[in-house]
Amino acid sequence: MQKISEAVVDKVKTEARGLVTQAEKTSQEEVDKAKRQRETRIEAQKHRMLAEAEEEAARILSQGSLKGHQKLSNAKAAIVDQIIDRARKALAEAPSDRKHLLNLVNEALAGLGTDKGRIYVSPKDIGTARELLKADRKLASKVIEVKELNCMGGVMAEDSEGKLGIDNTYDTRLEMLLPRLLPEISKELF
Repeated sequence: MQKISEAVVDKVKTEARGLVTQAEKTSQEEVDKAKRQRETRIEAQKHRMLAEAEEEAARILSQGSLKGHQKLSNAKAAIVDQIIDRARKALAEAPSDRKHLLNLVNEALAGLGTDKGRIYVSPKDIGTARELLKADRKLASKVIEVKELNCMGGVMAEDSEGKLGIDNTYDTRLEMLLPRLLPEISKELF
């Protein structure tokens, strides 16, 4: 009986060793599988974080580039504005040219299409305009009166009823020229 008992114990030990070996093998496989899953998750997380970092870097670079372009555009606009302001100041301070003023008065009055009209000139040109009228009787017969106008120079004319006006001032001429001149100024400067 002892031999049977020993045989049963040996069989149980063998089966137990087999079960332990199988359990260790299964356990090791589970540990290996868990390690692989962890490494896969870590790699995925690394890739995700790297992609996010690259996106953030691209966004920051794009914003920096945009700010740089905005600063450059603002600086260019400031330079052009200074040039325009200087041109306005030069026009406002320039002494009256009799011949030029006479041409502007004649153009404005002709544009009215009436026999008589009123002219408006800058305060610096009032004296010159009155002298032109004294010197030219034909022109004087077309002008009812000469009035001051707050402008850089040039002439504004209106019919005797004040219904129709022709703006031949430097202010208006400059505003009409600026859309054509600004691209050329920018092209020359930048």
